[in-house]
Amino acid sequence: MTIHRSLAALLGLAMLSACGDSGIQDITAPAPGASVKFFNFGLNAPSVNFFANDTKLTATSSTSCTPPTPAACTTTGIEATTGVAYGSAGASGLYVGVTPGQYSVSGRIATPTDNGVAIATTSTNIESGKWYSYYVSGVYDAATKKADGFIVEDPIPTTIDPTRGYVRFVNAISNSSALTLFAKSATTGVEYPVGGAVAYKSAGAFTTLIGDIYDLNVRAAGSTANIITRTGVPFAPGRVYTISARGDITITSTTAANRPVLDNTSNR
Repeated sequence: MTIHRSLAALLGLAMLSACGDSGIQDITAPAPGASVKFFNFGLNAPSVNFFANDTKLTATSSTSCTPPTPAACTTTGIEATTGVAYGSAGASGLYVGVTPGQYSVSGRIATPTDNGVAIATTSTNIESGKWYSYYVSGVYDAATKKADGFIVEDPIPTTIDPTRGYVRFVNAISNSSALTLFAKSATTGVEYPVGGAVAYKSAGAFTTLIGDIYDLNVRAAGSTANIITRTGVPFAPGRVYTISARGDITITSTTAANRPVLDNTSNR
């Protein structure tokens, strides 16, 4: 079938990570040998910047003016204090290049209050030629200034069938049981499981689907009841996607900020 014209353009797969004092990436630096995406899915968490050891890998730029001279304004290179807010991805959802090695990966508070405090820290080995996704997750404790964090490998297939889309599921909901993602074709009405049951802090395997528009449903393992739903999601042939679940599994409101929702990110 013809894919819906509103399909987003393919996201680039590599951004370079060399940072100046502003924290904005230097795209003239040589490309490192591994790549990482970053997500702030910690419930009630403040905005954060992401670090590998003490190297800042994500930051938000803003405009800035030096009064009283209006001409002394800049449009890039000034770091904002907003950072990556809850429910958002760092670096606009693109991969950030990282030199392979052993790291302490962290999300650190970006706002002036408690600036630089790490709310989640994960030790991991980043291997050459591999892709990863790092999540701040769980429930942020304002007293201890701590949340959870975890990293998963993104084993993007090396050979892509140009007639099919590739989809996998990540469970970032700390108070959920193991969850299974299902995708129902808008064309045929047939529903397909996207891998098997996925526990918190885990990722399922990539599953191939015919390029189409899908309604997504998440169910607890062994249940037929939908507990998270997202409709009208396009999966284009030749593309690779990660669907991540975030939020509080106990909330049934359809408008609450902390309700369970599904995030759709393109890996390729």
